[in-house]
Amino acid sequence: MRSQYIYPSLTRISDLAEKTFSVKKIGKSKWETGDYVVCRILDPGSNTMLLELRSGRMRGVIGGEYLVGVLGERYATLEATGTWKKVKSDGKMSVLTGAGLLGKLTSKSAFVPNIMEVKYKGHVHRNNNKVTMDDFVPTIEDIPFKTPVILFVGTSMSAGKTTSARIVANIFKSDGYKVVGAKLSGAGRYKDILAIKDVGVDAVFDFVDVGLPSSICSPEIYKARLHKILSMMAGVQADVAIVEVGASPLEPYNSDLAIESLRDHIKCVVLSASDPYAVYGIMTAFDIVPDIVTGISTNTMAGIDMVEQLCEVKALNLIDPKNTSVIKKILFSKTGLKL
Repeated sequence: MRSQYIYPSLTRISDLAEKTFSVKKIGKSKWETGDYVVCRILDPGSNTMLLELRSGRMRGVIGGEYLVGVLGERYATLEATGTWKKVKSDGKMSVLTGAGLLGKLTSKSAFVPNIMEVKYKGHVHRNNNKVTMDDFVPTIEDIPFKTPVILFVGTSMSAGKTTSARIVANIFKSDGYKVVGAKLSGAGRYKDILAIKDVGVDAVFDFVDVGLPSSICSPEIYKARLHKILSMMAGVQADVAIVEVGASPLEPYNSDLAIESLRDHIKCVVLSASDPYAVYGIMTAFDIVPDIVTGISTNTMAGIDMVEQLCEVKALNLIDPKNTSVIKKILFSKTGLKL
């Protein structure tokens, strides 16, 4: 590994850590989402700000180190927003996610610690051409997607989607089923699909695998990349797909397009809600009636009662092992897969 650089997890589809490259500055008019760039860390930010490596392990940093990141955009409701399009002539930008998503910070929550600041040193080049995530997307056989889907959506980020997906994936794997996991929208991190992989699913995929640092892009680009992800998932020939739509469908991550593309294959919808009233909003906006509402809103009986009275849907704390038998009954009734 070229040890002079840190390689966050957005470089995991590339061979940059193993093979040589050069670094050359180019004019901003030639910058694009998905470009690999080298930056010097000016300010490590809070001591809680870590970089997520290609393995998924978290690493602390020291001011003055260099990292290979990716130009992209983030629009998180609870943490931070930013885009490479706002970078000024001084080349200063921020690490918008620990995975190495780079752009100019445009806003952040007062509850989020200081974010890592870096300075652009140049684009990664080979053979006088800039290197991008697209360069490492494999040729993908076009396979129709027909796998039954358990869909995990949320009313916001950090509502409990990944935890719920991990629990349900474990239920299917424990009964011997072949399971594929995927995260179809959001901002690039490896930890979410690794959480599903850690319970033994047969394969995991996300939008990073098809060259997107986040799923903020034009609908046309997203649809084409989504088609590739679904073909990759179809190739696993799994009995069931555990699919997470990152953030919430109301954020600009194209989650609505992901949901629409899967609608004919969705057998069960698990909605993680941070607030009972938000459940009704998601149901209305996207014509989705969840089979289970879980997440933060089900932490207490008060929240459970409010969800069920307001929305007339089943609210269940998936983390509580006492509810496992109920979860299995719902999953069996929706998928026909014995549990």
